[in-house]
Amino acid sequence: MPELRWLDGYTGETVDELIALEGKFRIDSLVLAFEQAMDQKAARVRGGNLTREERIILAIEALEREVNNGGYGQFFVNSSREYAPMIVDALLRISCPKTAAITQKAVDIVQGIPITPEEIKYGTWGDNQNRQEALNECDDLYFKRPEIIEQCLFAFIKANRGKIKP
Repeated sequence: MPELRWLDGYTGETVDELIALEGKFRIDSLVLAFEQAMDQKAARVRGGNLTREERIILAIEALEREVNNGGYGQFFVNSSREYAPMIVDALLRISCPKTAAITQKAVDIVQGIPITPEEIKYGTWGDNQNRQEALNECDDLYFKRPEIIEQCLFAFIKANRGKIKP
C-alpha cells in the first residue's frame, strides 16, 4: 500500500470534504486540519461559542501537541491548560479510556502539587523534582501509545459531523 500524503493544512473545506479525504491523506494531518478549522472558528466567534464537539477536537489536539513536544507538564503550563478541566472527559468521549486514565493521573499530580502562576511566569515549573518525576512517569505511559488517538478522534469527528461546523 502506498504511503499516504500529508495534508498541508485547512483551506476552507467543509467537514464532509475533509472526511472524504480519508484514504488519500494521513489521518493525523486530517485531524490537524480540523484543529486549524476550529482555531479559525474560535477566533471568529470567540471560543465560547464552539460546540462541545468542537472544543473536544481542540482539547485533544492540544494534549497531543503539548505532551509530544514537552510532556504533560507543558500541557499544564502553556495556553493548552485551558483544556485541563475537560481533557479526561474528552478522551473518554473519543473512546480512549487508557489514555484518559494516564491523563487523570497527571491531573491528580498537578492538583496534588499545583503549578503556581509564578512557576509558569518564571519558567520554573519543572524545578519541582517530585512533581516532575511523577509527570515523567505519565509521559512514559503516554508515549507507549495505548490507543491511536488520531484515529479515535477522526472516528469521533465522523460520528459527530453534524455538530462540527468550520
